[in-house]
Amino acid sequence: AYQVFHSGIPITVVPLDATNTIPVTEEFFRAFEESQGTYEAEYCFQSLKTKTAFRSSNQPNTYSYFMWDSFMAGVAVSIMCSSDPNNGENEFAEMEYMNITVITSNKPYGISDGSNPFFDNLEVPKFKLKKDGVHSGHVQTGLRDPFCFVENGIGMCKDGYTMEVTGPDAVQVLVATKAKPNPDIGSKLDRQFFLSFLDVLSRPQHTGRFNLSTEFPYYREVLYKPDFKNKKLGKPVVFDMDMSAGDFVSLFYLLKVPVEVLNLKAILVTPTGWANAATIDIIYDLLHMMGRDDIPVGLGDVFAMNQSDNVFPGVGDCKYAKSVPHGSGGFLDSDTLYGLARDLPRSPRRYTAENAVNLPRQPLALEIWTSILKTMDPGSKINILTNGPLTGLANIITKTKTASLIQDAYIVGGHISQSRHDKGNVFTISSNKYAEFNMFLDPLAAKTVFESGLNITLIPLGTQRKVSQFPEILEKLKLTRMTPEAQFVERLLFKLYTLQQSHHRYHHMETFMGEIIGAIFMGGDHHNLKPTIEEMPIKVIAEGDESMDGQILIDNKQEKSVKVLKNVDTMAYYHLFADLMGDQNQSAVLGSYDEQRKMWSTPPNEMYCESALSFCENRVNFSCI
Repeated sequence: AYQVFHSGIPITVVPLDATNTIPVTEEFFRAFEESQGTYEAEYCFQSLKTKTAFRSSNQPNTYSYFMWDSFMAGVAVSIMCSSDPNNGENEFAEMEYMNITVITSNKPYGISDGSNPFFDNLEVPKFKLKKDGVHSGHVQTGLRDPFCFVENGIGMCKDGYTMEVTGPDAVQVLVATKAKPNPDIGSKLDRQFFLSFLDVLSRPQHTGRFNLSTEFPYYREVLYKPDFKNKKLGKPVVFDMDMSAGDFVSLFYLLKVPVEVLNLKAILVTPTGWANAATIDIIYDLLHMMGRDDIPVGLGDVFAMNQSDNVFPGVGDCKYAKSVPHGSGGFLDSDTLYGLARDLPRSPRRYTAENAVNLPRQPLALEIWTSILKTMDPGSKINILTNGPLTGLANIITKTKTASLIQDAYIVGGHISQSRHDKGNVFTISSNKYAEFNMFLDPLAAKTVFESGLNITLIPLGTQRKVSQFPEILEKLKLTRMTPEAQFVERLLFKLYTLQQSHHRYHHMETFMGEIIGAIFMGGDHHNLKPTIEEMPIKVIAEGDESMDGQILIDNKQEKSVKVLKNVDTMAYYHLFADLMGDQNQSAVLGSYDEQRKMWSTPPNEMYCESALSFCENRVNFSCI
């Protein structure tokens, strides 16, 4: 921010001081509700409606929501269209020139306390900065940085503050100070921008061509729920996933295991791993594709244990999550399922914000867990498979009194090193050589789980690596029947393999390939897999040291050992996976988004025959809602 302000480029700022003068009022909200003549106006109103949850305590007729970005856009467009843009003349905001700068560090300058990466432990500061200049002071290190608080509890740090100053560090900037009032005193809309906003959104020029229901004349929202009344369901299972690519392949497999063997009751999402929380929509789409809209999905904590702020838990530290790449090979690819997410049929179920108004809120993981337990027969227990960090399972143990209802916990993760050359996979933290990502991303949760006394079967990294050969599994998939799910999985795995072969940022793709083993072991034929299991007393390091956290040690002092899956028959493993993916039983009811588009573009009576044939082939009765 400092660099931009001091670049010499003419800058106009629309700060919070100005946007705070244009709150959403009851009158504007009602006028907007009655002015939805275009698709974009309708969409914007629905978006605004989800935000206006709480009324302002200071102004009863306003909401605790302001016209931030849209007001800025209006001011910018009005200035650009003005005959004299240099003076900032515009319709919507009062402007004035101010001399300001952006604070990047805190006084006293020139100190070296370990907080400032531009100066600390460097003989020559980065970017040729001056050792005693305005950038050389203390940099706030966290939400509760003790340097930033004084005795009365008021913060003293000013990182990022745009401050009026004089002297050589000052830059003249055009600043919006407040929203202009509506000159029509008799109007219910008290700001000039409100009138323009509603007028522009409602103009027929450059309007949107269609929405979903007009793009597809026979669009309808259908939920597919199987009828298992005449089936004896198998062992109940809850799948806890962090939504990496391997987790979605595992989910396909779990949905293919005969329900008489494995009954998937719910999915818990742990967003402390390889994807952002909003990726939950891909789970809904996958379940819709497989005709399992009956399976509830619960969203877990977005921060690892003890990483959220004590005062405001909506924010926190990213001490461990920062180890996941944000771009290629990390969040960007996970959140889009490597570009394949849009190929899945679109589910009517979507993520909904926690404070959304007039919309069903996204259920939380513990809420789903509690509701599932209420459906269990008296005396019965449930099994849980975790494919990500153990945040969700640790919360079940510590925040509920239901750990005794868990029959077995199958945990995919951890690394039991056999030698100094047998390293883990946390490749982004060079100092931590022996941890595995699922343990490292929430080591305290892992420690909590392994010390809980649960019956645990651990499937460590060493075992995963033995079944992580892309060529073998791709070859088996090509030889199997191409059900829609087999085709999708083959495309996904082939993409991972191709990326691994072509670019160094994707060298870790076999990590996701290895994650599938948990689902196959839990629902597979152990007679053919020939598993080798050994009981071992282990502990997880969780001491706040990123060079050690997440590592697993053998510790004979542990009260209870865990079962460790050491080996399986790899050829049988690949055969089991490919054969089940090609099985027409419990197959997809919608093969792809293209198939869904065809359904939405065809009169219903012409589609019923095709749908009925598809259901019969799957040999499962479905109810369509």
